[in-house]
Amino acid sequence: MSASTYQRVTRLATLTAVHRAFYWLHLHQPQVRRWLLETVRIPAPPFGEQARAEFFLERFRSLGLSNVHLDEEGNALAELPPEEEPAGAPVILISAHLDTVFPAGTRCDPVEDTDSQRIFGPGVCDNAAGLSALLGLAAALRYARINPPATILFAANVGEEGEGDLRGMRYLFTRGTYRGRIAAAIALEGSGTSAVVTSGIGSLRYRVTITGPGGHSWSDAGRPNPILLLSRALAAIADLPLSIAPLTTLNVGHISGGTSVNSIPSSATALIELRSTGAAHMHEAAHEIRRILQETVAPFANLSAPVTLLIEIIGDRPAAALATDSPLLTILHSVDRHLNLSTEQRLGSTDANLPLSLGIPALAIGTGGSGGSIHTLDEWYDPAGRETALRRVLLLLLSCTQFAPQLAAETAAQIPGAAIHSTP
Repeated sequence: MSASTYQRVTRLATLTAVHRAFYWLHLHQPQVRRWLLETVRIPAPPFGEQARAEFFLERFRSLGLSNVHLDEEGNALAELPPEEEPAGAPVILISAHLDTVFPAGTRCDPVEDTDSQRIFGPGVCDNAAGLSALLGLAAALRYARINPPATILFAANVGEEGEGDLRGMRYLFTRGTYRGRIAAAIALEGSGTSAVVTSGIGSLRYRVTITGPGGHSWSDAGRPNPILLLSRALAAIADLPLSIAPLTTLNVGHISGGTSVNSIPSSATALIELRSTGAAHMHEAAHEIRRILQETVAPFANLSAPVTLLIEIIGDRPAAALATDSPLLTILHSVDRHLNLSTEQRLGSTDANLPLSLGIPALAIGTGGSGGSIHTLDEWYDPAGRETALRRVLLLLLSCTQFAPQLAAETAAQIPGAAIHSTP
């Protein structure tokens, strides 16, 4: 398929309409920058993305996209459909996540450094860069009056970061009206021109709470201390042997509990995260963590005021990878060859994890420029030179609409009973 795919991508890139879309991207980088600044100014903390979603609904409408709406999970959606489309025909998803890692109340005003051209602000790179690219691509396609052979579904989605646990993508692919129709997914993520995430790092996240009767440090001395018990368990967990190939990592990111230095605490809580590219190794480590915690509290479970253990799953992000022979990867290589770009395949934890885990071709791709200090208040983004990356994404997206039947067939082959329409 590789030679023929390259030829089709090359022919696509010569079309007048595609050059008109490239022309829009060339002339309107200042507009894409303004969209980025407007996006940063709208807070989008975890589970608080509604205001930013409403902004994207307004932009989608102003660009003339079809079927603009908010789904039940809070994803802002719109379509660019072909002139005629069979019922249930495959769609190609292009998305960028609305949420940031920053809590409600964080100051979001962007600061522009006129000397370096950098823009500073919480979430300016992750993911205002991706969101502004989403609008730029939609605007370029509309300006060029392109009617793709398969529907392009634009999504500004919720819940990519942290405890959002991919809830926007989960809804789209498992419960939303587009479930069973998405033949391929492209997630726009931050900066970079050559990098592409084709292998998703999985994660399991837990909130662990040990509870006891509590009391006074002197008069109730000897009662079990949840902080000490939790500390004992965490020390044993830290000594667990973890897989190196595939790499599996462990982190305890937060501990809380107690009220004063002279009080036996009534509870202690820790947030624990496992990450791996190998699902089996990650779940094996999770089993050992659960065993250690249970064994730690077991001697105190039958007291008159017993110690209890609560393990809550607060995140379950699947590990998965794009097949090396996937048509989507072949298309990307052909696009990069045409644009004289290298294809730098990387690991990552992105919205692409979810469709990949379902057997649907997906990747996450940078939208140009450069950025740094991600997930800190000093986060920055420099959009200089992002035009090439946006051309890359646009050509990849349009090529996917041409190859929608092949991409749908790949999904159907991996998912027994998949009902994606695959007629050219």
